This record gives sequence, structure tokens and C-alpha cells, in this order.
Amino acid sequence: MWGDFDTAPACYNPVPFGDKTPSKRRLERLPKISMKRGFFTIMAAQFFSSLADNALFVAAVQLLRTSHAPQWQQAALVPMFALFYVVLAPFVGAFADSMPKGRVMLASNFIKVGGCLFMLFGTHPLLAYAVVGLGAAAYSPAKYGILTELLPASQLVKANGWIEGLTIGSIILGVLLGGQLVGRHVSRHLLSIDIPGIDTGINNPAEAAIAVLIFVYLLAAWFNTHIPLTGGLMRPMPKHLLTLLPDFWTCNARLWRDKLGQISLAATTLIWGVAGNLRFIVLAWAAAALGYSVTQASALQGVVAIGMAAGAMVASVRMRLEDGPRVITLGIVMGLLIIGLIFITNVWVAAPFLILLGALGGFLVVPMNALLQHRGHNLMGAGRSIAVQNFNEQACILVLGALYSLSTGLGLPTFAAITGFGLVIAGFMWLIRRWHARNLMLHHEEIDRLLAIARNDKAHG
Repeated sequence: MWGDFDTAPACYNPVPFGDKTPSKRRLERLPKISMKRGFFTIMAAQFFSSLADNALFVAAVQLLRTSHAPQWQQAALVPMFALFYVVLAPFVGAFADSMPKGRVMLASNFIKVGGCLFMLFGTHPLLAYAVVGLGAAAYSPAKYGILTELLPASQLVKANGWIEGLTIGSIILGVLLGGQLVGRHVSRHLLSIDIPGIDTGINNPAEAAIAVLIFVYLLAAWFNTHIPLTGGLMRPMPKHLLTLLPDFWTCNARLWRDKLGQISLAATTLIWGVAGNLRFIVLAWAAAALGYSVTQASALQGVVAIGMAAGAMVASVRMRLEDGPRVITLGIVMGLLIIGLIFITNVWVAAPFLILLGALGGFLVVPMNALLQHRGHNLMGAGRSIAVQNFNEQACILVLGALYSLSTGLGLPTFAAITGFGLVIAGFMWLIRRWHARNLMLHHEEIDRLLAIARNDKAHG
């Protein structure tokens, strides 16, 4: 069924809920301890890969500042990272479903290492960072898709809470690690390391930091080699890759037509669009409002991530899979809080404010993300659904980041750009809330049916 892409779209899943394929029977026979070990190995691999991603962002910003690049290039790091998520979205989901997902994650980490090497050996930081984004684009469908192979629907919110909490923890430590690596104290010791007979070409703190982060990516790759097989159904890549394009757009349209999938997809798309660009916005705001360096501002990025971790963990305990649409209003509040940044000039006020901002985002994204994974898995399979999700989310990051970069490139003051960013977020979240209210009024029977599926583990996978 899955091997013939010319006659059956990959997002079409005609297997009834009660039908058990051989791969699913093998998965059910896996002992629970194997699932638990696999889950925590995935968490470890994700932690170190994300740690390096976030530290590398700080190092790349410092590298551009060292070369006196214009500010718009620093802001453009975010959309450049998102570029391959969008361009390769029709292919990475199918690639993740075509082989064991641990192997996909391993290959993706080596692509990230390649991006770091390009950055060290003279490639423009924007282009090299886009290569790292290529590795991340291939990594993500495997990372999230494997959760639906390991766990039933009732555990997806909790699993997302763990994964998001750990990822946010890696963001906290990653931005702090990146800030310290490019700081004077640590970079002085790194640059003093001399390898006899070898000229590494590493001459400044940013390059020394990038060299260290290569080893962090290799550590993540080592964990990838220890991820056990899940017994999930493999879906071979087609002989002609271009056949994936109409298949991907069919999958994308199918998720947008789903009365629960469309709301969770719209909300998570916007939230991750905010989160992706908030990394640079905090750096720009800290420089303008507080006069902070990259090292100092990276600590404030960590403060936002602390709030997100707290919000994600609370959501994983308090929220159920079907509760996602109830928290949309928090997205409106997030947009307004972003505007509030422009009135803060004291770090002691900024810290709790940024924690609150992060907590709202973390509490909102966990149940929404879990619901979206559940609907996508039922509609089209794990890898492809995550690829569709990544395409929309990273397209949002790309568009918002490009608009922010354009506004700064045209000379718009930092505070004005932040205000416009917050208004866009609050306005679109209000529209999503109105959209869901209209669905409840016009399609309540369909939504009730989909919520009943979300409450039933046997209906998942």
C-alpha cells in the first residue's frame, strides 16, 4: 500500500483503527522497559543537539558582530535557519518515514557538523547557518514522529511536556553556554590551546565557540546510535521524488481541512513563529534598552526559556489531549506582553516579565502540539504530519523573521519593530480564536467525534 506513491497518496491511511498490521503487532509485543529506554535515549540525543543549536546561534551572532556585519544580517540568522524547513518540507517527512528514525537523527547531526565546519572555514555565516538548518529540518520529523510510534495518545501530552521541557532546558543552557564561550574569560583559554604543527585558523572567540560545539553535536550523534528500533511501519521513498510534491500538498490540505487539526496547526504555527524570532528580539531589545552585550543578553534568553519550561511542565500535568483549543486566548496575551517589553528598562523588572512571557508560550504549545501530532498521525502518518507541521511553523518563522529583518534594514527603530511584531501576534491569535468559535457553532458534531477519538488510545495509530 505505502510503496506505490503513484496510485495512493502517502497521507491517505485506509487502515481501520482496529486493524493490526504486522509492524503494529511487533510494536505491541515490545516490553514497556524497552519503550522507556528508547524514550529517554531520544531525550538525551535531543538535549545535546538542541543545546548545540542554541549555543551556535549566539556564536553566529557574535561572529557577525566581530566582522561588523549590518544588524539586518544578524536578524536574518533566524529566517535562514528556517529556510530548508520550508524548501524541503515535501521530502523530509517521507525520508523520516522511510527508515528507522534514530538513523535519520544520526545523519541530521552530521549535517549540522558540516554547517559548523563551513562557518569555520570561510563560508558566510548566513549560508553556513542555513546548512545547520538543513540538518535540523531533517531531524525534526524523526524526533517527534518517533513519539507516536512509542506511545499511545493518552501519553502524548506528558511526552510532549517532557520533550518540550527538556528542549527548553537545553535552550537555557545553550544560550548560556554560547554566551560564555564567546565571553572574554572562556574564549581566552580556548584560543590559548595550540595543536603543534596544525594551523586551525581559529582566531576569535566566536570561531573557538563553534569548534567546541562540533563536539557537542558529535555527542548527540553518539546517543542517536543507541536509539532502539520501535517496530514502526517503514514507508519506502518513491523512485521519483517529485511525486512527493503533490502528495505533500495533499497532506497539507488534509490537515488544514480537519476541524481540530486546522486550529492546532494555526496556533502552533504562530507560537513557534514567535518563539523562533524571540531569540533575536530579546538580544536586540537587551542591547537597545539595557545596553547589554551578547554574553549578557544571552542570559535573558535563558530567563525566557525558564518560563517556557515551567509552563510546559505545568501543562503536561494539568492538560489533556483534547484541552488544546481552550488555551488560545493565552496567545493574544503573549502578543500584548511582547509590546510591553518596550516600556522596561530595568533588568529586575525584565526578568520576571520574561519568565511570564515564556510560561504562557510553554503552557499554550504543549497541549496544542500534542493534539496536532495526534490528528496528523491518524490522518497521514507520523513523519509526514511533522513535516507538514514544520513547513507551516518554519514558514511563519521565515515570514516574521524576514519582516523583522526588513524593518531593521530600512532603519525602523528596535522598539517600533517590536511593537509591530507584538500587534501582528495578538491580532492573528484573536482571528484563530474566532475561527474555532465558528467551528464549534457550525461543525459541533464533527468536533465532538474528533475529540472522542482523542480520548481513545485505540484510535491513535
